[in-house]
Amino acid sequence: MSENRWVAATRLFDTVRAETVADKWERAQLLFETRDYAKAALLLAEVAEEVPFQTDLRLLLARAYYHSAQLGKAEAQLRVIVDRDPVEHYAHLLLGRTLERRGRPEEAAPWLRLAAAFGGELADV
Repeated sequence: MSENRWVAATRLFDTVRAETVADKWERAQLLFETRDYAKAALLLAEVAEEVPFQTDLRLLLARAYYHSAQLGKAEAQLRVIVDRDPVEHYAHLLLGRTLERRGRPEEAAPWLRLAAAFGGELADV
């Protein structure tokens, strides 16, 4: 981590001043990068309430839920994303993987085929 980024990171954990939405977003990204997915998800959920239509935020939230085995919450976030942005390739892929992980491979298959199509891959026939 570069020195400037370290200074910025330590500033984000300072509890003396009020934390802005941007501060929370940056801190959540740092938590995600350090694989503290459960804490990242808690913080990202707060930010999502304040900025509800930000696709990249919801996608990172869904990923944090997925990696922390909160699969129902991951599925819910991913369904919001694909409803709002039906061509979001990665949301389709992650929704398919989430459904597979939840033991629902038949329901996952169409999402995985869509992800493959959006990604330019040929689906297995």
